[in-house]
Formats: sequence, structure tokens, C-alpha cells
Amino acid sequence: MAQRTDALVIGAGLAGLVAAVELAEAGRSVRILEQEGDNSVGGQAHWSLGGLFLVDTPEQRRMGIVDSAELAWQDWLGSAGFDRVEDHWPRRTAEAFVEFAAGGMRDWLHGLGMRWFPVVGWAERGGAMADGHGNSVPRFHITWGTGPGVLAPFLRRIKKHVKHGRVVINCRHRVDGLTTTQGRVAGATGAVLAPSNVERGQRSSRDEIDVFEYGAEVVVVASGGIGGDHDKVRAHWPVERLGAPPARMLSGVPHHVDGRMIDIAADDARAAIINADRMWHYTEGVANWSPIWPAHGIRIIPGPSSLWLDATGRRLPAPCLPGFDTLTTLREILATGHDYSWFVLDQSIIEKEFALSGSEQNPDMTSQSWRAVLRSRLSSGAPPPVEAFKAKGADFVVADDVAQLAAGMNRLTGERLIDARELEATITARDRQVVNGFAKDAQITAIHGARRYRGDRLFRVAKPHRLLDPVHGPLIAVRLHILTRKTLGGLHTDIDGRVLDGRGEAIPGLYGVGEAAGFGGGGYHGYNALEGTFLGGCLFSGRRAGRHAAGQL
Repeated sequence: MAQRTDALVIGAGLAGLVAAVELAEAGRSVRILEQEGDNSVGGQAHWSLGGLFLVDTPEQRRMGIVDSAELAWQDWLGSAGFDRVEDHWPRRTAEAFVEFAAGGMRDWLHGLGMRWFPVVGWAERGGAMADGHGNSVPRFHITWGTGPGVLAPFLRRIKKHVKHGRVVINCRHRVDGLTTTQGRVAGATGAVLAPSNVERGQRSSRDEIDVFEYGAEVVVVASGGIGGDHDKVRAHWPVERLGAPPARMLSGVPHHVDGRMIDIAADDARAAIINADRMWHYTEGVANWSPIWPAHGIRIIPGPSSLWLDATGRRLPAPCLPGFDTLTTLREILATGHDYSWFVLDQSIIEKEFALSGSEQNPDMTSQSWRAVLRSRLSSGAPPPVEAFKAKGADFVVADDVAQLAAGMNRLTGERLIDARELEATITARDRQVVNGFAKDAQITAIHGARRYRGDRLFRVAKPHRLLDPVHGPLIAVRLHILTRKTLGGLHTDIDGRVLDGRGEAIPGLYGVGEAAGFGGGGYHGYNALEGTFLGGCLFSGRRAGRHAAGQL
């Protein structure tokens, strides 16, 4: 006979932990099932930079940013482009999230002990129309402690509930099926996998040593997306919108992020999957010189000053500027028939404008040490992790002049696509636009606009200068790969996380949260993300589903 608990949570990532905390603090018994080892509790949030989409906060106001729920919702709608019948619940969920981000979200998290870096980041700026895609103002709040800092308050509460016997965490428990009774999801079955001592994120074994079956009144699917399975990414790739999928991609998530549980919910519980063709992959990926998982890539979070060229050396048109419009840039790159592009910049730009995504690439902020932050960010040279990539990364070329740079770029790819004279002409044309405060070049205009924001001027955007000025050298080229990351669709849910069937009716006993549910509703981002909304969606959907499920028990 199956062991019973009030609630089963499948997946020990951020959304699952938040749901488990809400259930446990309402007095319910919870069992968390996690396929990977106990060092993987926290999921992908552990690796993140910890950025959160928050609206009209004290941090924004101190930086002179005027924001509002109305402006944030305008930006969200312009980015999402909701246009399908099944977008009813995604849109409702998005509207509720924006209200939360502009209302009680910060107070809730602050009350749990979370704090944020005082300079608010301006991510995914858009660069088109006022009612189009992008953030009109800076909203990217980096959590003090990065991803681990986001997880910390929930891990503390989980630990307390484990101590008191209200929560049990079973790692190395892979769910292979959902059980149902008279149309209600009633539990889960699966295999106990052999203990594993691999490092967090590394490929673990799938050797089975036992089986399990657990019964529950509610089951919460919090198992993540599909970004680690490139075949599945290509199978869902929206060819009509983005072009043919790239032949080669890097992975921004470990191999076990494979969407397997989403399919199990569909097969065993008749759960509907919607918006599977909506996904979010970055265009600024570089191969990790010290990889943890297969094809491990790291995203460069760029300031706006690097020249962005396609594989042949042609400059990308606006709004394909660094940090502005991810999917438009992805479409532009793939239209060339190549699966990579280039940044061309200099030492002054890399020092001020290059950041690397992830907790492990920002040890100063992850350590929560102001001394480490000031030493890393204000000392000569780029931050140490960036300098390490420049010195050791396979995708970086450093040269003293354009001829050497072009030769290095061609040598790196094994293709003679970069013509040194054309490259120099492109750089020279750009340089002529920075001799005064006026310019017709969209990128130079964007740089001037960015520097009107105090946070960018002080910490993020280099003063405009000529790339060919040797004072700012050496020259640097960075080959950029497509980096898989987020699933924007998934299990169709209502605003409370109840999973819906093909008729749009709630499946009794089944909830979906986090990336498995498209971060809420089955895809609350629509077609585009505004950044800070992935962790935000995990927090929001986990909280909402946990509270609703607790109220049903």
C-alpha cells in the first residue's frame, strides 16, 4: 500500500520549495520528490543571478526611476503579444503577477529577510515603440546573495519543517507516473535511483535500486522546463517565427532539465500543454571554460556599447543591440544561415559593461560582502570572472589592431568570413558618430540615453569613445552562441495553479508551478520575457498554488 501524505511536490526547485513552505505553514504534511541528489535542492534558481522584476520600489525611487503598475502592465502586454484563445489564463496570471510585483511582493520577500543590490538594472530594453516590447525603465532587482540569496529564506523554512516532521525530502526519487482514482490525481510512482556523489549540475546516474509509490490529496508538479534537452527544444522550435533551429547550441541549464514530467502529466492525468512553441533562448552565450554540465554555456549580460556583427561581419540592425531585444536578435542571427554572431569591443567596454549571468560567476555578490563587491567592481580591469573568460575562454579573441583581430576571428571559426578591411570600415563609421553628443546611429543614441540613468552611468555603460583609440585597447572579439534557457509554455493552469485538461476544466488534485507551467497559467510571458520574471514567476506561482492547495485540504 502506498504511503500517504497531504501533498506531494515533484521537484525541489524554487517554485516547488515555495509551494511546500506554504502547505507546511498551513499545517499540511508534504513530501518533496527530487530526481537529483540532495546537493541539487534549489534547482536552477541556485545558478541564477537572482534578478527579480519589481515595480515602484524604494530601490527604484532612490535611483530616480519613476515606475508604476500601469506602465509595467503596458510593457508586459507589448512584450507578451497574447493572441491565442488559450492565452486567457496566461494573461490573467500575468496581470495578477504585475499587480503583485507592484504591490505586496517586495514587502513579502523583505519580511522573509531578502535584500537587493541598491542599483536597479535595466534589462531587455526593447528599443522600438512605447507600446512594444521591452522595459521602459530599470526594474531588474539583483538579490543580495544572487540566486542562493533568493532560495535562502525558503530553505530555512523547509529545514524547520523537516525538523518538526511536517516536510520530508526524498532525493534520488524519479517520478515515472501519476496515479489517478475516479478522475482525481491521487499520487505518484517511480524509481529510487542509486546514490550519487557528482557535483551539483553534473550528469548523475540513472541506475535504479528500488521503486516507490506515494499517495496524496494533492500533487504539485514543479519539475522545470526543457532547456537541457536540445532535441526537444528543436522539436518545439517555432520555425515560422524564428527560422530554422540552430545546428549547435550551448546549454544554460543542466542535462536533467528535460521536460519529462510535463509529458507524464499529459499522459497520465490528461493535462493540457499549451504554448510549447514559446521559448526564451539567449543570443550572447559563450562556452564555459570550466564546464559543469554538457555543452555548458554562460550568458554575457552586456551593456549597450559593443558592436554586434553577424558571422560574416555585417553589423546587426536596430533594435538588435546588446541588451535590447532578445528574440528579434535571435531571428536576425538565424536568418543569416549561421548559428553564431560576434561582439567587437575594447578593454574599456569589457571592464565596465560585461557581466556574466549566474551566481558562480558573481562570487562577490553571492558572498554578500560589500568589500568583495567594491574590490571586484572598482579595481582596475574587468571583474575577475570576466578576465578569466577573456584569458581562458574558447570564444574570446584579443588583438592590438583590426587586421590581427579579423585573423583571430577567422582562425577561431575555421571560416574566412571576416574581411579585415570591411571590419575596419564598419568600426570607423561607428567611431565617427562619437566625436560629439549628436549621432544618427541608433546604437550611439541608445548609449547616450542609457547614460542619462545614474545607475548605468556609474556602473554599467562606458563613456562613448572610439573603438580604434589605442588608449582604450586592446580590441576584443567574442563569438556568441545560442544558449538554451527557458520554456515559456507548459502545463495549462488557472491563476491558482490548478492544472487544466483539454476542455479547460481543472483536474482534481493536480497543480503545476514554475517553469513546468510556463511560470504560471501555461505561459504568462506570452512570446517575450522582460527579465526578472522567471524567478518572479516561480515565487508567484508556487505561493499561489501552495496557498490554494492548502485551503482545499
